[in-house]
Amino acid sequence: MSAAEIVDWFNGVIWSPALIYLCLGAGLFFSILTRFVQIRQLKEMGRLLIKGTSSAQGISSFQALSVSLSGRVGVGNIAGVAAAIGFGGPGAVFWMWVVAFLGASTAYVESTLGQIYKVEYQGQYRGGPAFYFDKGLGQRWLGILFAIAAIISCGLFLPGIQANAVGNAFTQITGQGAIVFGDVGVYKLVALVVIVTLLSIIIFGGIKRIARFAQVIVPFMALGYIIMALVIIIMNIQELPNVIRMIFADAFTPMAGVGAAIGWGVKRGVYSNEAGQGTGPHAAAAAEVQHPAQQGLVQSFSVYVDTLFVCSATAFMILITGMYNVQGTLEAGQFIVQNVSPTVEIGSPAFTQMAVSTVFGGFGQIFVALAVFFFAFTTIIAYYYIAETNITYLSYITKTPSLMFLTKCFIIAAVVYGVISATGYIWGIGDIGVGLMAWINIIGIILTYFIWKPTIKALRDYEKQQKAGVTEFTFDPVKLGIRNATFWEDRLKNKSKKD
Repeated sequence: MSAAEIVDWFNGVIWSPALIYLCLGAGLFFSILTRFVQIRQLKEMGRLLIKGTSSAQGISSFQALSVSLSGRVGVGNIAGVAAAIGFGGPGAVFWMWVVAFLGASTAYVESTLGQIYKVEYQGQYRGGPAFYFDKGLGQRWLGILFAIAAIISCGLFLPGIQANAVGNAFTQITGQGAIVFGDVGVYKLVALVVIVTLLSIIIFGGIKRIARFAQVIVPFMALGYIIMALVIIIMNIQELPNVIRMIFADAFTPMAGVGAAIGWGVKRGVYSNEAGQGTGPHAAAAAEVQHPAQQGLVQSFSVYVDTLFVCSATAFMILITGMYNVQGTLEAGQFIVQNVSPTVEIGSPAFTQMAVSTVFGGFGQIFVALAVFFFAFTTIIAYYYIAETNITYLSYITKTPSLMFLTKCFIIAAVVYGVISATGYIWGIGDIGVGLMAWINIIGIILTYFIWKPTIKALRDYEKQQKAGVTEFTFDPVKLGIRNATFWEDRLKNKSKKD
């Protein structure tokens, strides 16, 4: 078997219909249990975004949101949405929306767990699935398994996708230039030098520098991208009703088949907004908050920003301008819908660049290339932080020195490979990483609910204090029957001593 065939086989196993419906089912399950907290607490989400403060050990809620969004808002919002439409038809967009709505409750659950079971280690707050499987579920082996999967996925597989997209978007504008070796041109090497240099400066500065960078760049890039999309929609406003009808009609009787629309919509939805994947809780745990539920609510809102705003912006730009093909289940080169050249690569930023160019001409390609650069670059930084946190977990439980320097070198090497790689199956490699983490995390958080129900207890406690009109929230895990939340137990004891 070739490398591409092996990747496809693994993807077929990991991304079987079982995982697709597990993602949807988990979102529906937690939506019902939390009484659709993603709707009821929208006002509180907005309040928490602007209120949080940082500390010596932790970052603010907004900074944690920005770091988390830097992971959620990436190439999946540009090339991933194009791939969903190109393989699953316009109806895949509807299923991305469904994943976002239901996934917002999953994001609340996993991020609240990250806060409940976080630790203060080497002067920083650390947390994530590895920590809450160990401390909350009492299954250290599962924590170790997730940590290994996250280190491999976020340190090797996923950065390559982001870096590959940067190189491709850059050379779509400049061309390859003089070929240096293989099919790698001088301009792709320029892109490589820029991204590696900036990445090294930021990741060697720790979570504080990562958070400061993210809180400036992420809102700016997302807002600029959405404004660009709104301009294109307004310029083609007469097509908007037809596009909306097409999305909803094709979701259930799609040209590519219901299975393809759901499959690609869910897969790209999970890849983009990361709800249930287990990546969001790492940044959530680093936040300085009064109550764990607060950061759970903030992270729930981040799913809306990613999918309902940024992904939808890409989808509407592509569909309203007609700059797409639909391959569906047919063989390569055969299309159910063909609006553009058959040589245009579906799993790339090309559809989006062509859509923007219909209104903004040559500047459109430059703008999308810049968006891809910033989206991908901030996502690589988020992936590094996730890999670093899981390296820290292994160091924390084994009481051995961490391998942070090697982790930094490891992810830089992955980025170098991603930029110069011409392999067509690099998206497939990334899907394997996403799927592995999603399987472990979703099953784990469901088991945690059935055993201890920590996130539901935390939500009820928070809403009780809301109704009482308190100005300073408190969290007492022992009183709530939540075990092993040692960080919060110690905080409460220290506060009592001071009082």
